Amino acid sequence: MNDTEQNCGFWRGNKTFRYRAAAIIVEDDCVLFAANELDNYYYSVGGAVHLGETAEDAVRREVWEETGAAYEIDHLAVIHENFFQEKDGTLAGCEGHEITLYFRMKPRGSRELHSESRTAGVRETMHWLPTDRLHEYRAYPTFMQSYLQSPHTAIEHIVTDERT
Repeated sequence: MNDTEQNCGFWRGNKTFRYRAAAIIVEDDCVLFAANELDNYYYSVGGAVHLGETAEDAVRREVWEETGAAYEIDHLAVIHENFFQEKDGTLAGCEGHEITLYFRMKPRGSRELHSESRTAGVRETMHWLPTDRLHEYRAYPTFMQSYLQSPHTAIEHIVTDERT
């Protein structure tokens, strides 16, 4: 069984559902995002939860696979329900529905990474984006800048609908 077959998600025609775990990693007022050679935007570090895997184990695995760095979980921060329509890139024409658990990771005190990540054969790169200038980037999830600008004492439930 390959990783795709283990993912908690499914396709129905041009519609997809995914259960994801993602990381909020902040070092020196910058937040870590991923990008790849095909898509023209930045996206959260993380990925699909595998069948039988906890979200905590999934986020630790995904962070390690994508960054080559071991980050510890601080706490569950956001439950994000995301509806979107892909216009271009690797999922062009797809209507998506995702449930993502975002975990705030403990800072390591270093932005040094050892990334060699590939997703579906496409090379991924990691990017530290300034938290106060996220609005200058096409970065998803779109709630991240406002979220990082204020303190939080509880798990947030955020719903975004970016279908056209």
